[in-house]
Amino acid sequence: MYQFSRSLYRELSADVVAEPCGDASRNRAELLRSCEAAVERIATDRHYFAKPARALYRDVRALFPMNAQLRAYRLIERHMTLATDFVERAEMAGRTLDGSPLSCHASTRRGTSCQRIPLPGNKYCPSHRHLEERSAA
Repeated sequence: MYQFSRSLYRELSADVVAEPCGDASRNRAELLRSCEAAVERIATDRHYFAKPARALYRDVRALFPMNAQLRAYRLIERHMTLATDFVERAEMAGRTLDGSPLSCHASTRRGTSCQRIPLPGNKYCPSHRHLEERSAA
């Protein structure tokens, strides 16, 4: 996921406005932190991060002059879409981003995490698939 945040940063950093003292390095560092945080959240918490492009743009729009904000939003939207698609493809293949197999999101009766492999395109294994149907409703 590192490649998505760095690619976005490289494309946006040239448009970052300088601070009143004339130095843009602090604003560029803030842009990099925001990009990395948004992409990391896509990778780890995608189901609860409904609109990553909007959230990231809201965090960084003050770093750009007015004439560069539309370009910044479009770049952010494109990169966040690519990152989300990448995570979804890995999930559909049954793998996490580090290459290990996915595990069911449910808990067992003893309170431990279920270790079974989920159904394709689903967060839950066959034993817990009723939980997916309930959350979809």
